[in-house]
Amino acid sequence: MSKKVAIVTDSTAYFEPGERERLGIHVVPLDIHLGGNKFLDAIDLDTDELFRRLSYSGGFPTSSPPAPAVFEELYAKLHKQTDEILSIHISGHLSKTLNRAQLGAEGLLGRCSIAVVDSMTTSVGLGILVKAAAEAANDGASLDDIVRLVRGMIPRVYLVFYVETMDFLERGGRIGKAQAILGSMLNIKPILFMEDGDIIPLEKVRTTEKALEKLFEFVTEFDNLEQTAIIQRSKNPNKDARSLQERLALSFPDLDFPIVQYGPELATRIGPNALGIVVYEGITF
Repeated sequence: MSKKVAIVTDSTAYFEPGERERLGIHVVPLDIHLGGNKFLDAIDLDTDELFRRLSYSGGFPTSSPPAPAVFEELYAKLHKQTDEILSIHISGHLSKTLNRAQLGAEGLLGRCSIAVVDSMTTSVGLGILVKAAAEAANDGASLDDIVRLVRGMIPRVYLVFYVETMDFLERGGRIGKAQAILGSMLNIKPILFMEDGDIIPLEKVRTTEKALEKLFEFVTEFDNLEQTAIIQRSKNPNKDARSLQERLALSFPDLDFPIVQYGPELATRIGPNALGIVVYEGITF
């Protein structure tokens, strides 16, 4: 039996086209619910389609985790090729996907070593961790070594963003109704931060310019930027994303700041008009 560690994640992880296939990463989709219909995240609909449907169906989209049986079936299939599996998932604070993966792994207890790891993040941040794990697995690293690698990376992944409307945050329980109404009246844009795997309000600003300034300031606090990405709602860069990208490129001429689209699952949480940046900080010696 091949000893190469199999790498599993979920559909909230962001990958460039072809990356997942090239690295041999297995992806389990979450479910997106909208207007009485259920869709497989990133398979049946992308972010553009989600908001297109939202514009005529009304209501708010929600997401739900895969059933434990979905994970158990994939783990059993992978067990035919390997006896070591690493499953890395969206933060347990944001979704019960991690819990479902753990339940799915119980069926193979004693027959296959399955490590289920909470990434404490989502989207591009999760993608960075999963890609590092897959590259290590392809290089022949052991399950224990890859788990150690990923756990060492988790505290160095950061996500900060702002939203133009608080409705989705209110629906998701991130802020109270009164706060959302007051925020809309005063045109407040909350700056949010992923901390210990949860999305928390960092501060509030009144204008998009101030929000962009806060994102820029956040990035400049790092001494050793290794990977970054700007996340936005659409596939084509909008003017705010481009403005942030241009400003960061002047300050960090040796770094790429790709502009990427956030996925449907994150879209259900932050809505259509959000802009953020993901930072992975390298180790400073």
